[in-house]
Amino acid sequence: MPRKEVKGRSGRSGRPGGSGRSGGRGQKGKTSGFRRSRPFMLRKKKCRFCSDKNLKINYLDQQFLRRFTTERGKITPSRITGTCAKHQRKLTKAIKRARNIGLLPFLAR
Repeated sequence: MPRKEVKGRSGRSGRPGGSGRSGGRGQKGKTSGFRRSRPFMLRKKKCRFCSDKNLKINYLDQQFLRRFTTERGKITPSRITGTCAKHQRKLTKAIKRARNIGLLPFLAR
């Protein structure tokens, strides 16, 4: 059975050498809109628990654990908070324990 050509999917426009969008990679010398003058440098976040050894993760400290949850009650990921994998696991466990005994909400409305 022959394969039908589906319009609207990216990369399947039927044209050779492009994705079907105007202004693809093949156009040299043309600038499109805003360009940054220098590359954006993102600073690596440090784990606050690794840098400060006196900071402990305790499931009873609900004010501290609220910093690592969103307004909706979800656990904030480590790429946003900057915690390392080891301390992110401890944080997750502490938040879940605090939820189970009723200190933190499972979901905020």
